[in-house]
Amino acid sequence: MTEEMTAKLEQLAELQKKMYAFNYASSSIYLDSATVAPKDTEEGRGEALAILSEYGYDLATRKETIELLEYLNEHKDELTPHQAREVELLLRDNEFMKTIPVEEYIAYQKVLSKADYVWHKAKAENDFESFRPVLKEIFDYNIKFAKYYKPDQNPYDTQLNMFERGLTMEKCDKFFATLREHIVPLIKKICETSKNETLPVLTGFPVEKQKELTKYLMDYMGIDPNHCVCGETEHPFTLEFTKDDVRITTHYYEENFEFSMYSVIHEGGHALYELGGADEHKYTAVAGGVSMGIHESQSRFFENLIGRSEAFITAILPKVKEIFPKQFRDITPRMAYEMINKAQPSLIRTEADELTYCLHVMIRYEIEKKVFAGELSVDDIPAEWNRLYKEYLGVDVPSDSEGCLQDSHWSGGSIGYFPSYALGSAYGAQMLAKMREDIDVEAVCASGSLKPIADWLGERIYQHASMYDPEVLFEMVCGAPFDPTYYVEYLEKKFSDIYGV
Repeated sequence: MTEEMTAKLEQLAELQKKMYAFNYASSSIYLDSATVAPKDTEEGRGEALAILSEYGYDLATRKETIELLEYLNEHKDELTPHQAREVELLLRDNEFMKTIPVEEYIAYQKVLSKADYVWHKAKAENDFESFRPVLKEIFDYNIKFAKYYKPDQNPYDTQLNMFERGLTMEKCDKFFATLREHIVPLIKKICETSKNETLPVLTGFPVEKQKELTKYLMDYMGIDPNHCVCGETEHPFTLEFTKDDVRITTHYYEENFEFSMYSVIHEGGHALYELGGADEHKYTAVAGGVSMGIHESQSRFFENLIGRSEAFITAILPKVKEIFPKQFRDITPRMAYEMINKAQPSLIRTEADELTYCLHVMIRYEIEKKVFAGELSVDDIPAEWNRLYKEYLGVDVPSDSEGCLQDSHWSGGSIGYFPSYALGSAYGAQMLAKMREDIDVEAVCASGSLKPIADWLGERIYQHASMYDPEVLFEMVCGAPFDPTYYVEYLEKKFSDIYGV
């Protein structure tokens, strides 16, 4: 290796360390704001984030950075596969960032900082009108940025690609049509039965006891408490600082222990992915999960395919009874399995059952697509939300807090993210089928530790971090292209058995 190349690679490593530090600082501020910061403190955070965002923008787009990446890209035959991937990913980000005027980028970061506070307040007070102006700014900025980046491409296709490389509206429409074709008739059959009326409804779960359950579940999943802790927030999320420092959050409701239980398992799936990256990826652009679809495949794999399985519920029930002896005194394993998998159209996405969940995602997808196309104004989102909930799920939305204000994603600028949840669920079903060729999944669920499952996923997914694009990685794992029929057949088999339809 020439002295010049050695110097360039040292510059590349230094650049990525600086980017890591910027992201660490920004994530720390966000984590603090969402968990323990006092309520009326958004102004100071906004100023700090604006200054940091200007630094981040300059770091990514300055002349020296562009020249370095272009030089290394021109000499990529001299790089290791890992170094070449670092350059590829940094160039992708650079191509997008440099199309945005710096003053607009900084202004957008200020909007996002304000939006998080405004959304929390608006949701608590059922006040969409107070959130509407900032939400409009967020949509407007994202549409504008997408057009800056790919002026000849549909801006919503550009947006989808940000979260799942290669994803388009055409692919989404086809995928969701397949789900609708099979899920809607099955839901209708289930709603015609009276089984749900016979399932027990349990209440009264002290938060301190739920925290005890959280610790047990994280241990069962094999999450190392020295590298991952669980905090509390309005809307559960996962943040990765490094592969050795991952934070998850949950929300506790005394009348609904399932919400926290499954948000912990869901976020725990994200955490395992981040914790499982190979050491060589640390402080580089390759660190972290490759896409939101693959990421959600891991979180929803543990939440649903494992966490809502009969084997897992049967295995953890004795511990659940120990923590909540009064509530679960008369509950048998089969009863618990049927209670946890109760399928019923509902209002809240994060509380939705496994079968109806994708309909919640479809609603958000349809709204985002229409706003980006100019077919729906932000002002009309509440009415359209309520209309689609009635059409897709047959439920009336009593308030915006339980409607279009329920998710934190739009306030964080994550427009185009929602399809990843449904796609990830379907990815997971095909991954499970492949896993069964090597592992007795039910036996592992009953063993007291999910580590063999996490190890299987770690070898095939986690360790690679972002080394491969999602489509390539998926086919490496499953040995075949993505096929949504695995997911459809899984749902039909499971819920037909539970409901006898």
